[in-house]
Parts: sequence; structure tokens; C-alpha cells
Amino acid sequence: MLRGLYTATAGMMTQQRRHDTVTQNIANINTTGYKQVESIARSFPEVMVALRSGDEGRDNRNVGKLNTGVFAEESISMMVQGDITETQSSDDLALISDIQVANPQGGNVMFDASGKAVLANGQTVYKPQAFFNVENPEGGISYTRDGDLNLAADGRLVTSMNQNVLGQDGQPIILAGSMDDYWVRENGTIFNKVTGAASGRIGVTIAEQPNGLTRDGEGLFTEKTQGAGALRAATDADQFEVKQGYLERSTVDAAQSMVDLTAALRAYEANQKIVQFYDKSLEKAVNEVGRVN
Repeated sequence: MLRGLYTATAGMMTQQRRHDTVTQNIANINTTGYKQVESIARSFPEVMVALRSGDEGRDNRNVGKLNTGVFAEESISMMVQGDITETQSSDDLALISDIQVANPQGGNVMFDASGKAVLANGQTVYKPQAFFNVENPEGGISYTRDGDLNLAADGRLVTSMNQNVLGQDGQPIILAGSMDDYWVRENGTIFNKVTGAASGRIGVTIAEQPNGLTRDGEGLFTEKTQGAGALRAATDADQFEVKQGYLERSTVDAAQSMVDLTAALRAYEANQKIVQFYDKSLEKAVNEVGRVN
């Protein structure tokens, strides 16, 4: 009896995790460059159920396999291109990434809406993505799609969370005046509108395995394990574009998020009913079945 109680409890915990993930997505529906997060769940390992002394001459007889519960394994970010919206502000930069991957069978790999593809040999590949280079609070390099930038009082080009935007040389970008005095080329090079001189180039990194990056808060992604993201510096040959006066919107689908939120709530309630049923059954077994008249 307790096996079912534990299974229902595991289901409640998983649906709570799913509910929290969807709530996080909805809260960031207007966050620039935010990547929707999906909660991945899987069942506990199957166990073999056997009936002891079931057959003549045998100690037990196999009844079949049984899953003993489910758990939220991880939460992954959907690394896909978000919609681009025009702001007409010189401070805003959108990063458009459409990097192709050659298919061993010929042509380019065709990715699905989640940025994933399965090749003919069974190999799973993910579409590479471009990221702006920024300085994280620890002084290292992190990556973001948040192009809501501005110039600090000391001339540093910073994100909306006051993180230094790094140039191609790995150093913070320092500009004089305001961003209205500059225009940014498609490859990230910043030019002074008056003198026409280059004032730096925004550092852009290509993550060949974007799902290998870890969400680090404040719109940042970090490569926690060396080589997990297969990072490399972007070149002019890569299919990416920096657009000034535009921002990349969140990839959260509001309608689908509300459906997922309701589904998680209903599944939680169903598991809750099962727990209540077992609770009443145990109460009856303790208080009535075992009663001695």
C-alpha cells in the first residue's frame, strides 16, 4: 500500500517543480533575450514484481515490471531565436543567429522548433547559437542575449543588469558621449558617426552546444564544465547579425505556458487525491481492522 503512497507523493513533487518552472517563464515573458525553460521528468527505474511460490517447482513467478514514481530530472533552456522587435533606440542591440550545420548525408541539418535534430545515424545535434560576451560578477566571462544596453557615467557599455559588455579583445568597451554618436555594423564593430573611426568591436561567442551552458541568473549563461558548450569566437563567416535599434524578445509562449500551468495543477490535484485515499485507508486499517472487541 505504501508503494502507491510514495508514487503519488513523487508525482506531486514533480508537478510542483513543473509548476514553478512555468511560473518562472511567465514572470520573464517581457525579459529581453530570455530563453524559455522546460522541466524534464522521467520515471524511477523499473522494478520486477514477482509472486512468491507461484508455480510448482519454482520459488517465484514474474508478474511484470512496475514504475515506482517520477521525478523532475532537470530544467533546460530552449536555445532558439526569439522574435525581433524594433525600438529605434541606439542603445538596443539584437543578436540574430542563424548558424547552419553541415549534414554528413549532404546539405544542412534541418532543426525542429526546439533547435534539435536527430541525424540518420541516431546522433542528436543542437543548433549553434551566438551570444554577447559580458563580464560576470566574479570577473569571468559569461554570455547573454540581452541587448538592452546603455552607457554608464564613466563610458562603460553595460547591460540592463550593469554588467560590462566585453569587446573582441576581452576588455570592457569604453565609449565617449552617448550611443546616439555611434552606429554598430552587423558584425558588432562600433563606429563613430562623426569621425568614422572604429571604436571597438563587441565580443560575440558561438556556442556549438548551447545546451551545455548553465543558466547563471540575471540573463547570463556560463560554461561551468570546460568544453561543455564547445565555445569559439565568432568570425565574419558565421551566420549572425547584430542589429542596432532592435531587441530580441523572450521565447516564452504565453498561451502554451497557461496550458502547461493548468495541466500541472490538475495533475498535482489528482496525485493529492491519491494521497488522501491512502491516508484514509491507513486510518481505517489502524482504527477499525485491528480493533479487538
